[in-house]
Amino acid sequence: MQSHIQIKNVNKIFSTGGREVVALDDINLEIARGEFICLLGPSGCGKSTLLNGIAGFSLPTSGSILIDGHEVVAPGPDRGMVFQEYALFPWMTVEKNIAFGLEIKKLPRAQILEKVDGLLRMLNLQDFRDRYPKDLSGGMRQRVAIARVLALDSPIMLMDEPFGALDSLTRRNLQDELLRIWTSLKKTIIFVTHSIEESIYLADRIVVMTYRPGKIKRDIRIAMPHPRDPSSAEFNALKKELSLLVMEEQQRHYQEEIKVPAGD
Repeated sequence: MQSHIQIKNVNKIFSTGGREVVALDDINLEIARGEFICLLGPSGCGKSTLLNGIAGFSLPTSGSILIDGHEVVAPGPDRGMVFQEYALFPWMTVEKNIAFGLEIKKLPRAQILEKVDGLLRMLNLQDFRDRYPKDLSGGMRQRVAIARVLALDSPIMLMDEPFGALDSLTRRNLQDELLRIWTSLKKTIIFVTHSIEESIYLADRIVVMTYRPGKIKRDIRIAMPHPRDPSSAEFNALKKELSLLVMEEQQRHYQEEIKVPAGD
């Protein structure tokens, strides 16, 4: 069966301060339809760069990214993006924010209302439809951002540390909400995080990336059924394994930052 997303020999080089920085180095990855993938690694490992490449925001320097066999050359309606900073229109109500993309598509008003009503119920936002983003908590704003992406019915959801700025309780609630949506709607989800526990809790596959240049260090499939118990022995054994992998890259990051000579 053909992969939903294929990443072939992808390299990404940025020019900054008069020098070239290799952000991604020979990335090869195949993602099946309906998979939940977490890209895990320390800051500077190229997780968001790879996600932006899949989104079509920043194309590879070389190599190719294909969706259903078609090369990504620009953003498209088959991919919805959820950012950490919510990216809501502050002058629009919750209802208007969710409906925005549907109105751009010029769908009939009745169809837009039906879709928005369904998403308000799905994400428990019914009582907030007439509120503005400034009146909402961080968790509520992120629910609205997710609803706005779901409104477009994109088969692929790209999520760039969407819960990173939230408190731990709100974060867990939204993780459970996302798992419920994924199970119900069968989306392909690619989720960037630097949280080891979050990646184990959510994903059925974790791709660990190296510090710059970003390469795939490990590709780990998780057999644990949902819901997962973070206190279980299996969960913590995997957490220990991933911690070692990520800490190796974090140490490389620190050594480069402070310019420690090799062997010191």
